[in-house]
Amino acid sequence: MNLNDIHRVYFLGIGGIGMSALARWFNSRGLAVSGYDKTQTPLTIKLSEEGISIHYEDDPNLIDKEILEDQANSLIIYTPAIPSNHREFNRLKELKFDLYKRSEVLGMITSDHYTIAVAGTHGKTSTTSIIAHILHSAGKNCAAFVGGIMANYDSNLILPSGSDDVIVVVEADEFDRSFLRLNPDLAVVTAADPDHLDIYGDGDHLKQSFRDFIGKISHDGKLFIKERVATELEVEELNGLTYLKYDISSSEIHTQNLRVDEEAFVFDYISDARTIKDIVLHFPGRHNVENTIAAISIALEVGVAGADIRKAISSYKGVKRRFEYVLRTPSVTYIDDYAHHPEEIRSFLSALKELYPKKKITAIFQPHLYTRTRDFADGFAESLQLADEVILIPIYPARELPIEGVNSQMIIDKMDRVPGQLKSKDEILQLVENSDLEIIATIGAGDIDQLVLPIKRALETKYDAVNS
Repeated sequence: MNLNDIHRVYFLGIGGIGMSALARWFNSRGLAVSGYDKTQTPLTIKLSEEGISIHYEDDPNLIDKEILEDQANSLIIYTPAIPSNHREFNRLKELKFDLYKRSEVLGMITSDHYTIAVAGTHGKTSTTSIIAHILHSAGKNCAAFVGGIMANYDSNLILPSGSDDVIVVVEADEFDRSFLRLNPDLAVVTAADPDHLDIYGDGDHLKQSFRDFIGKISHDGKLFIKERVATELEVEELNGLTYLKYDISSSEIHTQNLRVDEEAFVFDYISDARTIKDIVLHFPGRHNVENTIAAISIALEVGVAGADIRKAISSYKGVKRRFEYVLRTPSVTYIDDYAHHPEEIRSFLSALKELYPKKKITAIFQPHLYTRTRDFADGFAESLQLADEVILIPIYPARELPIEGVNSQMIIDKMDRVPGQLKSKDEILQLVENSDLEIIATIGAGDIDQLVLPIKRALETKYDAVNS
């Protein structure tokens, strides 16, 4: 399909973080964009405000007539999360429409542009957003598709300033092997820990998919890969690959003089080619320092000056739901994070402990997916015990049906150092109101985000009363 011939775009699952970025991309180009989603969210409301027509009932009669009458010039994009019995999906198939996954369309968009792709079972959203912010701040003509809302732009999309020499920065998602649709010129791999085992079956097949992704890098391109991941993926065996390894302390690319200064991480960037001193990152966590040195390496590769890099990083505000400060008062600090894998939780809570070593940390976690909970229950139990208090709420199922015997309690039962509690979402506010809190964190990729504003309001009311 030639995207230049498209007049209209219809999305099945338009409210997803990746799908909505594509919707904004086509809408910015003056195409007629519309779509379906299961539920209304703040993101779909914003899309509607931007002129995109959205409905929330699975009804083929609600598909725009212009789409149905102009099949040759209409593009249908669907999310793999759409169930097989979805009425609109099946109606479009009956009408012989070609249906494309988000990853296929991203592949079409990036095929004609210099592309930077960031992959990893965790860290890819933050790293992608840091790269995009550096390039945009430095005046590079870039487009960026990010799997989260960038706080600097209140969007998951950065649009280029012109059509010539566009650099595309894209988050390369391993779910459903989507990243194999891309052909990057530069790539980053941040992690390849076992995940999505419902798709891959085991960690070895996941690792092979990452090796396949690396094999998609152009012959004159380059890979930047975390040192541990390079060993796990045995990248030295991939013929003709040009790659550099990075790590926070000891690799070809690393940091020196890393310290915490007023809740910011300050460090020097060191590589064989360059040194950039006194970089200030207001996005906490040693894992985010690692993500930042990967982003710096990419920026240097495309010609951004060190001074511009330092300035951009100092103004970087992060990604919503990635170590997002919701409330900071003298009495209590509330942080929300998207972590949904044991290693992500370990990194997040380790960062909290480093920033607030003398404070009590209360973690509220919602597991995401029955299969992930089943596969990583031991890891969740271990990583959550970095907190001082742990509360779990029921599993968010997303696309899955329940699995007998798999629930949040199984994680609590495996915790042996810190006691855990199981609460319903409705009980969380009462717990917040009645508990002595210092640092509180909500963690998870499901609908726990719906608790963020109510918890914030409850904390404000409680501690305003205490301090008055």
